[in-house]
Amino acid sequence: MGKPFFRFDRKLITLAETAEKSVAEQFEKIDRTTENNQQKVLSAFINNRVSESHFAPTTGYGYGDRGRDTLDAVFAECMGAEDALVRHSIVSGTHAITIALFGLLRPGDTLLSVTGAPYDTFNKVLGRQNGDKDIGSLKDFGIDYRQVELDENGQPDIPAILAGIEKYRPKVVYIQRSRGYSLRPSLSVAQIGRIAGAVKQSDSDAILFVDNCYGEFVEADEPVSVGADIMAGSLIKNPGGGIAENGGYICGRRELVELCANRMTAPGLGRNVGASLGHNRSLFFGLFNAPHVVGEALKTAVFCSALFEKLGFIVTPGPDEERADIIQAVELGTPEALLAFCRGIQSGAPVDSFVTPVPSDMPGYDHQVIMAAGAFTMGSSIEMSADAPVREPFAAFVQGGLNYHSGKIGIMLAAQSLIDEGKVRL
Repeated sequence: MGKPFFRFDRKLITLAETAEKSVAEQFEKIDRTTENNQQKVLSAFINNRVSESHFAPTTGYGYGDRGRDTLDAVFAECMGAEDALVRHSIVSGTHAITIALFGLLRPGDTLLSVTGAPYDTFNKVLGRQNGDKDIGSLKDFGIDYRQVELDENGQPDIPAILAGIEKYRPKVVYIQRSRGYSLRPSLSVAQIGRIAGAVKQSDSDAILFVDNCYGEFVEADEPVSVGADIMAGSLIKNPGGGIAENGGYICGRRELVELCANRMTAPGLGRNVGASLGHNRSLFFGLFNAPHVVGEALKTAVFCSALFEKLGFIVTPGPDEERADIIQAVELGTPEALLAFCRGIQSGAPVDSFVTPVPSDMPGYDHQVIMAAGAFTMGSSIEMSADAPVREPFAAFVQGGLNYHSGKIGIMLAAQSLIDEGKVRL
């Protein structure tokens, strides 16, 4: 090796080497999935005849934006969907999901979550928290919300889901694929397919909607390929490939996407307006780059799991478990250890490495949240980051890594920070 640029305890280096060797088989599986997904994306670009002309900016109303329309077609093919909306003007995953639900639901309808409580930040969209009156939530528009809890193992409870559908007669059945700030397992595409199969075999005509954040390109297929009707997510997560500077997407059945397009802009205008303003190049480029970057993020997560398990911490998923998203949870046990971990992650960031992350109040959360991130795109969680609500069991949720080599350094710096502060001994 060349010159050491970081100060790591020699025992930590040895342990990291052991951890890395122990997950070689997992890395090979990730590489196979990455190759499959990269072929799929490249094929979609070729099939849709993407050209330099599609990167040209439009302004004003954006009528006749060929690049925007072609990007929708490419994205839909990559996801196995009939249609897609991919827009830089969608500000976050929560925004994409909100557009979709307001497009699909009407006053008097019911939304049924079959994966328990959703992300903290989504509660205000539902209108579930005190003080949410008259803020434009689904509740304000007369839309009822119900949920079916996961079973004791954190898995979808199919009999309970079918009972919930029979009882509440929902217009939309909602699935959150990722774990969020919880320790339940993320849902695989196969599990979502089983839920879809059960819903479709019932006497309900409910629309099956998937919050696909953090899950894109983790597996060979996507939820709309196995029975989900529509799904949504963020471009500063997986499908933006670390290049898209903002944006979100909605994709699925064509008639449902069209309903969402009318809510995204205005009825009758739909997808036909919205100038690209020069963003098309980065959105195309990010999508093309996404399978590789997701693979690098998955390797970073697997290495994190292996190393911190060897350091004596509870990790989920375990290093040899199948993964359905890019998130890795590490239970640190104490608030002091959690903060030390996040400081270590921050110290390995290419941007703002000198910043010290501290817990703070954040809109939509009941507890203070600490976030460690030094990203080229603010808030990007396909770039290396770690965040957590400061509550028991004081678990850090790690995600991202534009390349495995820098991600590995970030994970080792988190471990070194715990060693330096006496929170772990080698």
